[in-house]
Amino acid sequence: MKTEYTEVNETQKRLAIEIPADVVDAEIASVTVSIGRRVKIPGFRPGKVPAGVVWQRFKDDILHEVAQELVPAALGEILRERDLDPVATPDVTEVVVNAGQPLTFTATFDTLPVFDPGDYRGIPLRKKPAVVEDAAVDEALERLRQRGARFEPIEGRSLGATDWATVDLERRTLGANAKPEPDKHNGVTIEMGAAANPPGFSDALVGLEAGETRSFTVTYPADYEATELAGTQVEYIVTLKAIKQRVVPALDDDFAKDLGNFDTLDALRERVRHDLQHEANDEADHALRTELLANLSARVAFTLPDALVDQELTRRLEDFARRLADQKIDPSKAGIDWKAFADGQRDSAVNAVKATVVLDEIARKEPVVVTDEDVDREIQRYAEASGRTVESVRAHLEKEDGLGRLRGGMRREKTIEFLLANASITTA
Repeated sequence: MKTEYTEVNETQKRLAIEIPADVVDAEIASVTVSIGRRVKIPGFRPGKVPAGVVWQRFKDDILHEVAQELVPAALGEILRERDLDPVATPDVTEVVVNAGQPLTFTATFDTLPVFDPGDYRGIPLRKKPAVVEDAAVDEALERLRQRGARFEPIEGRSLGATDWATVDLERRTLGANAKPEPDKHNGVTIEMGAAANPPGFSDALVGLEAGETRSFTVTYPADYEATELAGTQVEYIVTLKAIKQRVVPALDDDFAKDLGNFDTLDALRERVRHDLQHEANDEADHALRTELLANLSARVAFTLPDALVDQELTRRLEDFARRLADQKIDPSKAGIDWKAFADGQRDSAVNAVKATVVLDEIARKEPVVVTDEDVDREIQRYAEASGRTVESVRAHLEKEDGLGRLRGGMRREKTIEFLLANASITTA
């Protein structure tokens, strides 16, 4: 094979490859015979169609199949011979194939340049102390108290400015945007005086008695946060069903017992402190890891191939869309500007890819190895966490070509552990 190799820039490469005519003709003959066995042509017995007739009728299909067979094989061979490792599938263009002539094509692709990751043993890092202050414990206990609040009915008086109200209401937009039928909502709980209430809404309800109905109009400002209501007039008809007060439990042993297996408030406080300490430790570890990856990212001086950055951006978009779907939100109907989202992620995606490139280079130098047993344990762990069988998880990974990505991710995690174990960490 004839090959012309061009370095377009530091990362982009181009191969112009020519496959000899005799190889092309031999493949044409093989494909022609194969097609002749499969096709049915009037006047010929199955499998007995002359090669000339097959060529005449199916020339384009034959040449297409020949290219599909010869191009990937030839490209793979040249890449191995030249020790080239594309970061993504090469872009094959300018394919020319005809009988009696060489097959020619061009492949353009990106590679990573050879680079020195530098001295990666003893990287200086600072770890934030994971300290839980008493005030943080008190705040967490107060949040538990607020979540444990209950509503108690109030009788014998009218609705006050700080009460909670259960109401049935009708809402109708007035003017040009008026609807023929009002919006109706029953059994709605309203906190009197809440900032989220429409302007003047709470004041209009003060003094209502249980069972009483009151109608009034609210004029929404032109700059109102809910744009669909901005500048409109809305008529409300509200019937008060019940008046309630929100009662927050006392912070005592009884409160602790109501929450679970705690005999005393001190036992609950200790559990809260333990959980906060666990969170603080995780945050400190995450911050340490982030500092390490930032250190590695800064070691990449060359411009990354666009293909690598695009892959990372695609992964982030898919991950975000998957999280929306998990929340029962249709990503296509969420009103998200996906281009703006991707643009906002680009800088962090570039830094993440840079750190990954350095991790992979360090893993090759050490070397860091992920065994089949490591992969089996990770699949087992994921299967248990997702409630699926090991077999189904493995089958899915194999179908999606995910085993290689899983192994690569585990290798990088091991490399991070190696770097942290050999880092110079100070606590401050």
